[in-house]
Amino acid sequence: MIYFWIILGVLVLWAVYIYNGFVTLRNRVEEAWADIEVQLKRRYDLIPNLVNTVKGYATHEGSVFENVTKARNMAMGAGGPTAEHAQAENMLTGALKSIFALAEAYPDLKANTNFLELQRELSDTENKIQAARRFYNANVRDLNTKIESFPSNVLAKMFSFGQKEFFDLADNDAAQNPVAVKF
Repeated sequence: MIYFWIILGVLVLWAVYIYNGFVTLRNRVEEAWADIEVQLKRRYDLIPNLVNTVKGYATHEGSVFENVTKARNMAMGAGGPTAEHAQAENMLTGALKSIFALAEAYPDLKANTNFLELQRELSDTENKIQAARRFYNANVRDLNTKIESFPSNVLAKMFSFGQKEFFDLADNDAAQNPVAVKF
């Protein structure tokens, strides 16, 4: 009879340990997503300044500015780490590439200190977004692995821990191909 209580105690302790591991991983995923959102917000705040700086030099390039604004609004409206959000971010990245490609045609703009500072800030932000995305995806990988692995998958189902979706920006061809700017 004592062995039954010992085995039951061990099983309960094991279940608590596994459950707490799920909670920890879920919280890490949520924290990592919050880090991505902070960097995306920074990016969204920089874009209007960049567009306004470039507008002063390239007033006849209205479609480029419209595309950037439209892509920014779509990305800001996309919620959570979903495929749709990743696609919206890819569109924004492509639109930003077109602004920087446009700057190549305007030597005065390339020498403008405001533009250079905004370009540096945006480049720094893009690097931080990539680092935050890698951190998020690593945590999602760990959580999903634990959810799929036996015997923890039994408790995952019992306590309704579900898999999370990776935040992958490389699915869109627009983000991988160079932007063609025609004058």
